[in-house]
Amino acid sequence: MSEIVVKRPHNMRLASAKRLAETMARRLQNEYGGSYKWEGNTLHFQRTGASGHLEVTKADFKVLVEIGLLLTPLRSRIEHEINAFCDANFGRVERA
Repeated sequence: MSEIVVKRPHNMRLASAKRLAETMARRLQNEYGGSYKWEGNTLHFQRTGASGHLEVTKADFKVLVEIGLLLTPLRSRIEHEINAFCDANFGRVERA
């Protein structure tokens, strides 16, 4: 399994950050299928070939995606999409 981790600080209220996470999950579900559910401030998602969670706190937004073998060739595209979403909603950050 390949793993993608993206973490971004934010200055939103917790409820606003959770709404943003829900928006991201709904968009991904519409485009790629799968399902998601909330457990506290963590949104868990899963679809064939990928699963993970999105943790929302008062200070940051952390996405962890585990990609199965069949989706490994799309890893960079998936990571790019997550970073583009974060750039659009939290501002760009310098990446190493």
